[in-house]
Amino acid sequence: MQFEVFWSRLERVVVGILGALALLAGLVQVLGRYIVPQYAITGAEEVIVYLLIWAVMITASQLVRNDGHVRPDLVLRLLKPQVQRWVEAFNCVIAISFCVMLVWYGWDIVDLAQMLDQRSPTDLQFPMWIYDAALPTGGVLMGVRFLHRLIRFLFFYDLATMAVGHSLGHDAPLGVD
Repeated sequence: MQFEVFWSRLERVVVGILGALALLAGLVQVLGRYIVPQYAITGAEEVIVYLLIWAVMITASQLVRNDGHVRPDLVLRLLKPQVQRWVEAFNCVIAISFCVMLVWYGWDIVDLAQMLDQRSPTDLQFPMWIYDAALPTGGVLMGVRFLHRLIRFLFFYDLATMAVGHSLGHDAPLGVD
């Protein structure tokens, strides 16, 4: 459990840093463009997109942890708790399969981008494999979370703490976990 808390905090910190860097790039771009044009940077929009895509893919893991991915909660709530358990376990198996495909095909994209030395079409000439690596990274992070979730539903099911829907206990602010 201690590792899960560390992992969650690390993800939040990394996402916060990525968001702050994107905000800083946008601020520098706007100030440079309108206030001091001689210091304007090119490609800030591109950097912002890359940072935010990485942040979104990392945040997807937190959505798994907090039960926040889109799904038919209303339908699940109509089922008996024991049936909910098995539907949730099945959902985890499907999600893990999706994550495996995301990692597999994402890695193919990264590998191809490296092999072709793909770079962004802007002046930055940013290596696209770094941007593309967000797909398999997010897939691995989500897949491990779904696997953990599946194990909990199969072997450590606790009706009191594993109800359907968003779990407020996991949404505690950083440092309160």
